[in-house]
Amino acid sequence: MSHTRLDQLSDGIFAIVMTILVFQIKVPTIWGPINNEQLWLEIEKLIPLFLSYVLSFALLFTYWRAHHFFVSIYAKNIDSKLTNINALFFMLISLIPFSASILGQFNKNELSIVIFGIHIILIGLTLYWMRVYVLYSEHIKNPEISKREIRGSTVRTLAPVIFALIAIPLSFFSIKLSLSVFTLAVAFNLSSSSTRLFEKMFDFVEN
Repeated sequence: MSHTRLDQLSDGIFAIVMTILVFQIKVPTIWGPINNEQLWLEIEKLIPLFLSYVLSFALLFTYWRAHHFFVSIYAKNIDSKLTNINALFFMLISLIPFSASILGQFNKNELSIVIFGIHIILIGLTLYWMRVYVLYSEHIKNPEISKREIRGSTVRTLAPVIFALIAIPLSFFSIKLSLSVFTLAVAFNLSSSSTRLFEKMFDFVEN
């Protein structure tokens, strides 16, 4: 399989999954006349679903960006094993609307946090497996990559996994704090300064 075919499949899957996410937010069905206050109360019920959509969409964007770097930029060729790892990764990505819907509809239940968190962990570990195979497999050619860049990609790949491992047990004490941890994971990967902060910490330790 060529890079072009895999890139097209990746872009198509992410585009479809990102679009499906918004279908979970449905306009309330209201019979008869309604005033502004009653309409707002109906819309207010959708806020958890909307927040779940924003969180999941942002996560999908970070996964799409990481996948692009690992497969399209780092990997100069593709073999059957890398294709199989991608198949597992895409399957887990396709399930995001399911776990996001559970999180949005049952946001006061710890189990919804557990399901969403485990899903994030599985995706993160699969992405990390893909990254390790691309960088260190004898069958995959890649350009010369600095240790600093490898370290930065490791931190960004495993950050959602670590945050999810924190969020799951934390949900049994405070669901709001648990959801905040998931949000921090997204903010961490979207921020360019977060990696620089870790680089400074590593440089300080090494020196």
